[in-house]
Amino acid sequence: MADRPGRDGCLGDLETQAARPLRKHDRLPEGLVCVTLFLQHQHPLGLLDDPARVRGRDRIRAVTRREVVDGSATHEHSPTHLSGAFAVVGTIVRTGVVILPDLHWPAARGRWVEAEERGFATAWTYDHLSWRSLCDGPWLGAVPLLAAVAAITTRVRLGTLVTSPNFRHPALLAKDVMTLDELSAGRVDLGIGAGGTGFDAVALGGPAPSPAERAARFEEFTDALDLLLREPAAYFEGRFFTAIESRTYPGCTQQPRVPFTVAAAGRRALRVAARHGRTWVTFGPLAAEPTPQEWYDAAARQSAMLDEECATVGRDPASIGRAALVSLGVRWAQESVEAWDDFCGRVADLGFTDVAVHWPRPDDPSLPGPAPVVFEEISRRLTA
Repeated sequence: MADRPGRDGCLGDLETQAARPLRKHDRLPEGLVCVTLFLQHQHPLGLLDDPARVRGRDRIRAVTRREVVDGSATHEHSPTHLSGAFAVVGTIVRTGVVILPDLHWPAARGRWVEAEERGFATAWTYDHLSWRSLCDGPWLGAVPLLAAVAAITTRVRLGTLVTSPNFRHPALLAKDVMTLDELSAGRVDLGIGAGGTGFDAVALGGPAPSPAERAARFEEFTDALDLLLREPAAYFEGRFFTAIESRTYPGCTQQPRVPFTVAAAGRRALRVAARHGRTWVTFGPLAAEPTPQEWYDAAARQSAMLDEECATVGRDPASIGRAALVSLGVRWAQESVEAWDDFCGRVADLGFTDVAVHWPRPDDPSLPGPAPVVFEEISRRLTA
């Protein structure tokens, strides 16, 4: 039969896939990827890293990987140009990589170029003044680093994961982000969060804000960024921030503004994600080393709360991407290829559309990230 996997598990005819769901070891023909589309909203097309997670009787369309990578599939394969029922159930559509800014530029340059060559859809960096055990070593500023990366890459989307109001003012950040968007030809995603309670929170003087103050400040910070990035001439006055006749000409390359990826775990922050985010990102529970069940339970609760907050603000919950960030210390999810596959499958079943993995740090026993063999396999699948 045409849809029966051969000895290598490769499906010969995707058009026959309506007859059954993909099975665990099914592989797509070389050079093809599955692209999934939501009919209820405009969702950015992305790479399907684990096609075995597509279920049900929905038709699957295969397009060349290059069409997805260079964006040529975006309009041709939009809902207005496709017939038949397309749906996404349990599908990871994008895989991103997080690269810590802890290398001198000559070494960092090669790593960012390699990230693009490996086929990652997104490449992120932290935006801290310093961080944990790495506070006394090299640590580059996120904005100038991403500006340099924008000049040496052409495809991969770039962003902060995440920027916070701990030491950022929305008027200055809006100017910088608008500039990054122009330098990258519209490849920037702004990852934002409320910020933690560590060094960043007190570096500019004064006590760290209380949890309630931090949540309120984040709401205002995001409202201000939304306005200042949409309007090249704007005025904003709030409890925490003021911007008088702020200018962000010529405006964002991406319209109406650079998309936001909003980090959120609590209800107030999830409401910010529902109001302003193209994507919501979580690293699971706040515990330092959560067990697998603790991680999945927390992610499920957060995703359910996001659905509720979307309903509160009148937004279709399916219109927001959901990203799972695998923290450096979550060893159980990235210690083997099998563990990684299980993690991706579990979060996909929870409705997540994106995953992000750190670049391996095998020489750092406290912050190792994925096993190198796992990282190599993730990369191999992205370019297979």
